[in-house]
Amino acid sequence: MTGYPIDKIYEEAAFIAYYFHWSHDDIMSMEHRERRRWCEQISAINRKLSDEPDNPFDVFKRR
Repeated sequence: MTGYPIDKIYEEAAFIAYYFHWSHDDIMSMEHRERRRWCEQISAINRKLSDEPDNPFDVFKRR
């Protein structure tokens, strides 16, 4: 059984912590889907604020 890659978990956690300043424990206690959802929301905020479709901070594009 393969799990979600640890480097991706840390990438998501860093992304959320950078923008929302949430604690490590709060972020790491989230389910994967919830973390991904917050990453998508942060990216959407950045797109809206920059008024550009391709945001350089948008590292989590919808799949």
